[in-house]
Formats: sequence, C-alpha cells, structure tokens
Amino acid sequence: MLDNPRSPRVRAVAKLSKRDARTETRTFLLEGPQSVGEALAFRPELIVELFGTPTALERYPAVSAAAEAEGIDVQFVTEPVLEAMADTVTPQGIVAVCRQFPTSVKDVFAAEPKLIVILEEVRDPGNAGTIIRAADAAGADAVIMTGRSVDLYNPKVVRSTTGSLFHVPVAVGVELAGIVDRCREAGLQVIAADVKGDDLLAARGEGVLAAPTAWLFGNEARGLTDVDLGRADRALVVPIYGHAESMNLATAASVCLYESAFAHRS
Repeated sequence: MLDNPRSPRVRAVAKLSKRDARTETRTFLLEGPQSVGEALAFRPELIVELFGTPTALERYPAVSAAAEAEGIDVQFVTEPVLEAMADTVTPQGIVAVCRQFPTSVKDVFAAEPKLIVILEEVRDPGNAGTIIRAADAAGADAVIMTGRSVDLYNPKVVRSTTGSLFHVPVAVGVELAGIVDRCREAGLQVIAADVKGDDLLAARGEGVLAAPTAWLFGNEARGLTDVDLGRADRALVVPIYGHAESMNLATAASVCLYESAFAHRS
C-alpha cells in the first residue's frame, strides 16, 4: 500500500499535470474508471503504472479484472495519495500513467481517410477533448492538431475525451498550410467552420458534404484568420435559429461532423 503523499513516486505522478514533465517523460496522466477502462480495453500496452484505492477498485471490479487479464499490476494507494496524484478536485479513486502515442501525419493519410478534423489554435482543453470525443462518435478517421493548439495530453483534454483518445488517431504539432495541402493531395475537400461562411443547411441540400472532407475549426474567441480561411475550399456556418449570441465551438463541431457522417452514410 502506497501511503505517503509526499513520496518521490507520488510527486512524479502529480507532476504530469505540468506540460514540462509530460514532455520530459513522454507520459501523461489518465484519471477515472471510464478512461482507464478504455485504455485497458484498446491500448493496454501504453499503461506504465496503475494506481487505485481499495474502495474504488471494489466499486469498479471491471478495471481490476481487465488489468489482471493484461498482466498489469495495480498498486493500492490511500485516499490522500490518490488525491495528491490526481489533477481533479474530486478524483474517482483510479489513476494511471500512460505513454504518449501521437499518430504520424503519414499514417493518417496512409489509411485513406474520408473524414478528418483539423484544429487550428484551439486552446480550450475542454473544447479540444470534446471535439475528439465527437469525432470518435461520428466515425471520423483522425484528428489533427496544429502546433498552435492546446497540448493533447493536458489532463483536461484527456478527461474530456472520456476514453475516445484511445479510439481515434490524433496527430499533433503540425503546420496548417502543410496539412491543407496534404488533404487536397489525398482527395479531401477542406471546409472551414466559420461565422462568415455559407449556411450549413444549404450546403447539405447541395450534396457538398457527401464528399471526403477535412473540417477545419479555429480559435474559440477569434475563429480563423482571413489567411487561414483562404486556405479552405469553402466556409460554412451552423445557423442559429434562436436568440443565442453564439454557439460553443465543440457543439458546432459536433453538428458539422455529424452532418458529414450522415451524408457519407445516406
């Protein structure tokens, strides 16, 4: 039983809430039974260490069973130790340290994608994680995050994906101009989601979304620059029919991705 919240081992895990520590170790923090369960189910080889309180492991026996099936030891810890490790205020009693595993751009396009997501300067970790989750749900083939976006392994990003991080390939640290060129070479149209764009419903009627598509989403506050908008083949906007001042980026992205998913399957 690991019971000292100030031990070097506990402090090393806690440091993964900081980007410098994640970069240095090439690992990241994974919290909660849902996310840890997805890692065990889809990418167990990435788990370096797995910790849990006896109470939590009793409450979530599937996690213990999956870890045992994969030959992964679970280190029992006390509640204070778990709280010291976790990034959340009210952790759920299970955390893991995982190896980082970004996908290469080469591999993204080698898979001949039909629907991908490009995030340019998306800085809010909750938005980034939720968009990855939406991309997974809509059946997107990959997510590509430019170097101006939030760190993929930020704990809030990881939590917001609720395990989808282990389902959909994600490439990071790329330049937008180069990615747009690669999309066109691969036969994908690039559609920017932007308030200056044409109506999404009208585009649906034109059959535009049935083609292989890379959706481009920009910064939450500023959107895309005119230069970046000019890189896209077309810009579309999700119409607001009520009185809302605007729409959350992740919500708008979910609508756009599902419009493409419906069009591809109709």
